[in-house]
Amino acid sequence: MYSEDEKVNKPLSISYSIIIPAYNEVVYLPGTIEAIKQAMNENSLNGEIIVCNNNSTDATGALAEELGATVVFEPYNQISRARNTGARHARGRHLIFVDADTIISAELLNEALHRLQSGQYCGGGSVVEIEGRLTPAVSWGVKGWTWLSVKFRLAAGCFVFCLREDFEAVGGFSEAVYASEEIWLSKAVHRLGEKRNQPFSIIIDHPVRSSGRKFTWFSASKQLVLLLMLVLFPFLVRYRRFCGFWYKRPNGK
Repeated sequence: MYSEDEKVNKPLSISYSIIIPAYNEVVYLPGTIEAIKQAMNENSLNGEIIVCNNNSTDATGALAEELGATVVFEPYNQISRARNTGARHARGRHLIFVDADTIISAELLNEALHRLQSGQYCGGGSVVEIEGRLTPAVSWGVKGWTWLSVKFRLAAGCFVFCLREDFEAVGGFSEAVYASEEIWLSKAVHRLGEKRNQPFSIIIDHPVRSSGRKFTWFSASKQLVLLLMLVLFPFLVRYRRFCGFWYKRPNGK
């Protein structure tokens, strides 16, 4: 995944890196970074915040710098590629991926780092709480995902943590897909960790909070069609035109 030219010197002083892929995120990014800073202040380890500006057309990059993050640039609009670009510049051994519209707590950060440092886990994720009022269908959908996530140890993309060596060993997030890259990573890292008796785990006690904006952008019928399409034809995640739920922003949002 990484050439020798791409690798960055990684001082031992940085224990963990929090990586945020961001495309046109001036609205949500301040709250996300502020929550991360507060969480980091309650942890004794040294960490860093990296924002990967994924070819934004707004002031996302400049704003992230003002907020104290290290900003790197990825010109190709693809979530997995943005995550990987951020990871290439990360200096910590422990990698934590947080979406730009997601709020983490100090308890969640501490628990994720504790699991990685303990040597008992190779990585994991967290159950997710969606902000805002949800329709019954979406609420049941979130409950269904939570069950699948915990049962099969699958991390939601808004919060994923793992050891750098495992991340690099499996090739990072798959750039062959435009969605569900966190599922592939979860499975690959879990298989690797199992060989060392280090499972991939989902944190239940400290949920991550993510915005429900996508559920307001797209009608229930469109969400249902997308779900059925991807369940019946999962290979479609390899084509960006079928992944509008993750890439299209109605009304210029």
